[in-house]
Amino acid sequence: MSECKIDHSHEEVKKKYESQKEFLPNEMHVLFDDFFNGAHTQDILNNMFHLLKKYDLASEDEKAERIGRLNLILKNI
Repeated sequence: MSECKIDHSHEEVKKKYESQKEFLPNEMHVLFDDFFNGAHTQDILNNMFHLLKKYDLASEDEKAERIGRLNLILKNI
């Protein structure tokens, strides 16, 4: 994933999550619910957006890597 210079809002991240939710492991949904109930830095919002972006189109290896990175963020906030 290349680095993006656009700052993504809390709402944009939530919309991106909603569009990819059905492709993510079910056990992550509760973690995302907790995530969206909090306030986060712009860096975290941007990272979350890009990890979710086109998740459904990623290879299985890429999905596994993204799930690992998402879990790191979601479990450490």
